[in-house]
Amino acid sequence: MPPNLTGYYCFVSQKNMEDYLQALNINMALRKIALLLKPDKEIDHQGNHMTVKTLSTFRNYVLEFEVGVEFEEDLRMVDGRKCQELTARDAVCKQVFRKVK
Repeated sequence: MPPNLTGYYCFVSQKNMEDYLQALNINMALRKIALLLKPDKEIDHQGNHMTVKTLSTFRNYVLEFEVGVEFEEDLRMVDGRKCQELTARDAVCKQVFRKVK
């Protein structure tokens, strides 16, 4: 069983997000808005069931899954396109969050 990750995680930093969004052909206006977002994460981990809430000013996401069980997520990009894989040419974005409670 994985360690319990329950807690509230605040956004600390991100690296290379603009290049990543540009590689996905996100227009400049949406890129600028996305770069302003500082989402937090709230994780509820009960046994093998996890709920991860991504909380931001414009849009919140909820992801629920069972650890070790394959699932398909309906992830949408900022411009509404469905995203199956989070890769874009050679652009890699790294986000850092810190647990606060």
